Amino acid sequence: METKPQKKSSTENFVKDIRSKTRRIFTSEQKILIVMEAIRGESPVPEICRKYGIHQAQFYRWNKEFLEAGKKRLAGDTTREATSDEVSQLRRENQLLKESLADLVIRYEIVKKSLNILG
Repeated sequence: METKPQKKSSTENFVKDIRSKTRRIFTSEQKILIVMEAIRGESPVPEICRKYGIHQAQFYRWNKEFLEAGKKRLAGDTTREATSDEVSQLRRENQLLKESLADLVIRYEIVKKSLNILG
């Protein structure tokens, strides 16, 4: 009897795995275009959702985020979150700067010691 729940569980996991691997990832630009299409009133929301293969709840989440971001921007909040690519790039740059600083400190110590020996 224990094999059936495991089989069901493994089947559920298999289905979840397929769904996660086939899930469409929309860029921020694509989300904006979809929300703007609805705001312009070109088509009803359910039709737009069918067209792009998204649930209405997802659309309304994007719409809310879009409007909230606009509201913050108009209120003078100019801070924005960095994208993961930007964060990765900044981390690499930070690491290079740390390595350069360490190299300069070592060179400084070498020069300082050689001047003490000569002087």
